[in-house]
Amino acid sequence: MYTKVYWIVAALLSVSCVANPKLISIVDDDESVREGLSRLLSSAGFVVNAFASAETYLSSDQPGRTDCLLLDVRMPGNGIQLERHLVADHLEIPVIFMTAHEEEIARAQVLDGHARTFLIKPFSEEALLNAINKALTVR
Repeated sequence: MYTKVYWIVAALLSVSCVANPKLISIVDDDESVREGLSRLLSSAGFVVNAFASAETYLSSDQPGRTDCLLLDVRMPGNGIQLERHLVADHLEIPVIFMTAHEEEIARAQVLDGHARTFLIKPFSEEALLNAINKALTVR
């Protein structure tokens, strides 16, 4: 069941998204993760599109429209490579990396030195919504 904190955060985010709904794209090869995150974010007032692979996301019209990208690090097509591809194409999309493997965080940070947001699976609804709100504010 949803926590009281979640509903407070969701209500605040919903109010800010009503006039200009933000598009959150999810790229994760785990269908249950895509479905769960899609439901959560939709209930918080976001427009959500989910993709099973980096290739599917890149072949869609979403990269130029996405306000924030939730990206699994360890999946076919590699989340870090997808983020680098977007940077090379000059698409400045805030990325929130999701991983169940903490060692990947250190590796990714060492690879290019960019400051990123990482969430370790499983993460709370509050942590996710806070990370998205921060990413949208910075953009």
